[in-house]
Amino acid sequence: MRFLLITLLSSFLFTGLQWGNDLEKAKQTARDQHHYILLNFSGSDWCAPCIRLHRNIFESDIFEKYAKDQLVLVNADFPRLKKNQLPKEQQQKNDAMADKYNNGGAFPLTLLLDANGNVIKKWDGDVIVSPQDFVNQIKTATDAGKQ
Repeated sequence: MRFLLITLLSSFLFTGLQWGNDLEKAKQTARDQHHYILLNFSGSDWCAPCIRLHRNIFESDIFEKYAKDQLVLVNADFPRLKKNQLPKEQQQKNDAMADKYNNGGAFPLTLLLDANGNVIKKWDGDVIVSPQDFVNQIKTATDAGKQ
């Protein structure tokens, strides 16, 4: 019984999408798999709209089902609490992504990129749409890029 409970809890904890944190690796994966990249700038421990975006959109079944086979996900997090600080190497990578794509310091900022890192679509600030509408926006942008 205890083993079953642990197994069930593990399946809930490890479901969901994998968000990477290395844009160069994401570009290579996107090229190899013919996918687009969704790059999200967040403040995971201080930015209420960022937290809402992850909870309401990125953790939704609709988004997860679509993204699993269509997107390479990258999160550039900028936590403020000391206990959540990133390793120096990761902070440098996030700073480099921000220098290129988010020099205004917007949070949240979500970008749809092609495999070369070109911006296809931008969501600046709080995303107040349903998960299905968000996925539809991605589909529209990617379909336009294929023409």
